[in-house]
Amino acid sequence: MVVHQPGIIKVSEEMIAVVGDHAPAADALLPGAATLLVNLDRPASVRIFAASSDWRALCGSRTLAMVVLRSALERLFGWTAQDVDGQEFFLDATSAGIADQIIAANLTPEVQTTYRLGKSIELLCEVTTRLQQGDLQPASRHLGLSRVDRQRLGTARAIIDEQWSEKLTIGVIARRAGLNRTKLSRGFRELYRCSVAEALADRRLAEARRQLLATDLPVSVIGYRTGYSNNASFSRAFGRRFGISPSELRNSGVAA
Repeated sequence: MVVHQPGIIKVSEEMIAVVGDHAPAADALLPGAATLLVNLDRPASVRIFAASSDWRALCGSRTLAMVVLRSALERLFGWTAQDVDGQEFFLDATSAGIADQIIAANLTPEVQTTYRLGKSIELLCEVTTRLQQGDLQPASRHLGLSRVDRQRLGTARAIIDEQWSEKLTIGVIARRAGLNRTKLSRGFRELYRCSVAEALADRRLAEARRQLLATDLPVSVIGYRTGYSNNASFSRAFGRRFGISPSELRNSGVAA
């Protein structure tokens, strides 16, 4: 297996991560591995290759490949890549954010390798869990949209993902993405199978979850920062999304 090459991280004996366009030769890959190829071009997506090494031709500056033994995926997650071989899914904001941190890491070589190793494990757990739970929408659902519309809807999704803390309305998002309100609302639901409001709420709750686990800020402050005017509404929304209250998550110290 290839190691000690730029952009190629040996995560374990069962996994390597390939950052950017540094794909190794086919004969240097893990035998019996599946690949989850993350592409951060808008809209961000992940494509599954159960056995094929064809993903190497798709590598670019904004891609990240997680190459993992199929036996490890089945043992650790009870997940079979063959069930979704060749399929592509839109990434959620949390997973896309982790992938972006891995690709954009600008650290000393030793620290960068360690950082990317840990983040690759985090990303694998996040994406695999969401695939298991059916939380990621198939990217093939855009038959009624033009290429330009898809690009603009991808911009709208990026606005939500990156500017979630602002006072975003459908009108504001539509204007910034270059769409009218009707096309934004209908196209967003067709492409992502959720409303603009649902996507924004999910992004803000994902940020709240991150802050609950990564900071010591009071629960009420985190709720307010992520758009909730009182603890009751924050707790209800958080519980519906993650099946656990903000306080319970904070006390548990583990991801919901």
